[in-house]
This record gives sequence, C-alpha cells and structure tokens, in this order.
Amino acid sequence: MAVVADPSTLAHTSLGALRGTTEGGVRVWRGIPYAEQPVGERRFRAPDSVQPWSGVRDAVEHGPVPPQGRSFVGGGRDDPKVRDEACLTLTVWAPEASGPLPVMVWIPGGAFVYGAGQLQLYNGSRLAANGNVVVVNVTYRLGVFGGFELGDLGPGFADNLCLRDQIAALQWVQDNIAAFGGDPRQVTIFGESAGATSVLALLASPAGAGLFSRAIAQSPALPLIADRETRARRAHEFVDLVGADPATFAVLPQRVLRRAAGELQRRSAETTPTLAYGLTFGVDLLPRHPIDAARSGEVNPVPLIVGTNSHEASMFAWSKPPMLPTTLDGIDAYFDRVAPGERDRILAAYPDYPRRRAQIAVGSDVMFGAPTWAFADSYSAHALTRVYLFDHTTWTLRMLGLGATHGSEIVHIQHSYGSYLGRKLHPLGRRVQPSVGRRMQRTWLNFATDVAMEDWPRYDSAERRTRVIRSSRDVTVNDPDFVRRDAWAGLY
Repeated sequence: MAVVADPSTLAHTSLGALRGTTEGGVRVWRGIPYAEQPVGERRFRAPDSVQPWSGVRDAVEHGPVPPQGRSFVGGGRDDPKVRDEACLTLTVWAPEASGPLPVMVWIPGGAFVYGAGQLQLYNGSRLAANGNVVVVNVTYRLGVFGGFELGDLGPGFADNLCLRDQIAALQWVQDNIAAFGGDPRQVTIFGESAGATSVLALLASPAGAGLFSRAIAQSPALPLIADRETRARRAHEFVDLVGADPATFAVLPQRVLRRAAGELQRRSAETTPTLAYGLTFGVDLLPRHPIDAARSGEVNPVPLIVGTNSHEASMFAWSKPPMLPTTLDGIDAYFDRVAPGERDRILAAYPDYPRRRAQIAVGSDVMFGAPTWAFADSYSAHALTRVYLFDHTTWTLRMLGLGATHGSEIVHIQHSYGSYLGRKLHPLGRRVQPSVGRRMQRTWLNFATDVAMEDWPRYDSAERRTRVIRSSRDVTVNDPDFVRRDAWAGLY
C-alpha cells in the first residue's frame, strides 16, 4: 500500500500537533502517546498524563509492542518487531470526510499476555474507509507489567494496570479525538477475547462512566477476572519466587519478573480457570465481577453487542492447555475443583460425551459460553443488548477440523484479509471478500453509527433471540444453546 507523507495530516491535539500520513486514501497517525511511558519508577504505577510538547511531532512509525513471547497473531512481516515497556500508544485512522464522525476504539485481546493494537490483524483502515468512522487502536501493558496483579504489594503498585491503561486511552479519546474528525459523544468500544473481557469490565467499572456510548464484546473470557483475595495470594507468591524486596521491582531486569510470573501462570492453570494473568474485582476500579454487577444493575447501561463462536476451544485443544479443560482428565479435574457435585448433571447436556468434539464443547463453555450467557441474561435487563453466535467456517479451518474457532471472526470485521492470519484463514479474501465479512463489518458499523437494526431483535432472558452468523446468511434463533446454557445456569 502506498504511504504518502502528507502535510495536510496535521492534527492539533490538546497536547501538541501531530503529523501523520495518508495510506490508500485514509489518514493514519501511529505511535501517539496517551500516557507517560511506564518505565523506571512508573513501571507498576497507574498511567500518568502525557506532558505537552511544542512544535510538530511525527506520528508515522508504530511504537513498540509490549514485552511478550511469539504469537501467530502477530507473526506477519509487516507486524512491529520491537518490544519494550514504553508501549502506551495509540493508532488512529480517519477517512477524508468532514466530521464529527463516530469513533470506534479497538481493545485487542491475547489473554492479557499477548497482543497489541499495532498488529496488522487489527488494521482499522477498512473500517474507517467503509464506514466513515474514526478508528482508534489501543496498546496497553501486558503480562507481568500490566496483566499480573500486584496491587496488594503496597505503594508503587496500582491494581488492574491494563484496565487503567485502557481508561487512560479512552480519556485521551474524549479530550483529543475531535482533532482527528471524531465525535467524543459517539464512541463505541469493541474488543475480542481479553479485549472483550475488558469491555465488559469497563461496563462494570465506575471509572468507565461517560467514556463511551456503545460496546461490542467478541468472545469475552470472564473467568480471567478473579477476586482480590486470590490475586493478593499470588502476588505474595510472586514476591517469594522473585526473591527480592518489592521496592526493587521497578529496577529489576524484565527477564527476572517475567520468568516468575510465567511460573505462577503455569501453577495457576492447575486451579482452572482462574489464571495468574487477568483482571481483579473487589477494588475501587472494579468493585464487582461483571456478571454480579449486571445482576444488580451496577453497570454503565449502554447498548451492547456480545457473542461467542461456535467452536471457541478447538484451536486451544491442539495444545491441550490445562487452563481450558478439553480433555477427559482436564474436565474431571475442573469439576473436582469447581463443582464436584455438578459434573454428571452438566455433562448430560453434551450427548456425545466423551467424544472429542464434546470435550472441546465443554472447554468452550467453561471459558466463553457459560459466563457470556449469564452476563447477557443479566445485562439485557438494564440496556439494549444484542447477542450473536458466529458459525462461519472457512475451508482452511474445516480442513484442520477447527470450525468457527476463537478469534476467527476478527478478519471479517476488520477486513484484515491481508494480515498474516487473514491470509491463512482466507487466502482469496484480499481479492474477493466473503459475504460473511461484508455483512459483519456493515453490521458492526451500523451499530457504531446508530443506524437502525430492525432485522436484529434485542435480546432478553425470556426468549433469548440470538443472531446466528453463517457463511451465506444470518438467521435469528431463540436460545440456540438452550440445553447447555440451562445446564450451566446454576454455576454462574
């Protein structure tokens, strides 16, 4: 794609002027800092406001991605390779159109361990061009530096750092998006997996009030949110593993901290599904688990789209990770820890059990399906809610026996068919966009731009009308997973 240095891409923000570029007719600004970089003494602190600058600052190159291991999601040659703790940046895409335009803010996923807003899989240029919206991608702290809870260690350690980073980014949007043609009164937050988990946490956080007007959560993994007491125990285990005074953590080498957190992640998998990385409730920023907050009405009641994929756990089942019970031993161990008296009753909802596909369905429902059904039932009593089930399978995924696996809907919403993962899923997608992609992107854009959606009825706990997204067309089905949903209802 042609990249043009364009003097007309000057954006005058409240902090200073930024110069971007134009790519394929869409203006783009990269590497925009939305907070002071969390290095040195700021390593484990809440994000600080960016200091203003004078002159014009170039916003052409991506900032670093957070420290993390290798991931197939960011495995393309065009994906950023530099990893550094100084990662609190945004990317903004804006069409050549007069504003103010609706804004869509993408919160990437990756189990609070992997990911970044700069990855080509999440390229927002097609959304911006096709929908006349301003797209903002957020990069936030991950792993031990953001997704690992150390808030109980005392001064110098804030809780829920990754969520605090996202809130700082949303505040930046409120203060500055008008400079890019966006309307701060029309902000839709959307994300997948850990990003969708964050979206639901923002709905339940008092600090999220007023920062967005709509929300989309694609395959949230709500078991990644644990109570403060559990997180505090692991924080002190972490101190023992590191073998150093927490007062020195700000200057310890990355590898020392990352190794200790990785070991605790491995151990925590034995207490599935509460992992070492994730969000924490029972603190001021997130007083209650999102499901409990929705049941009591203590949420920011904005219109919501939420849903899951029909074969969420199939990709994970390849490596048989202990945090997702997709084997006979893993499923037995899960029920022994969580609900020993409920095993037989719940497994009766899977008539093919113990066949392999039923084991994968159990793992899908443990992490994604059951908590999402519980949240949707409760939240829909307080705000307009639409629920979907993504059931489109590409021929490549069908050949691998994966079905509509976790994350496979992203390329259709972003139209990122040219990304590394997009080329694997849809080799011809760059030339001929599949109809499911055209439909999904248009639906997401209609929602964000407040276009009427009469063909997608609202969800409620009486009928549970759900949009099933299939390859050639979408259909509305009442409670499509009734038997499984009903079996899990008591546990959530």
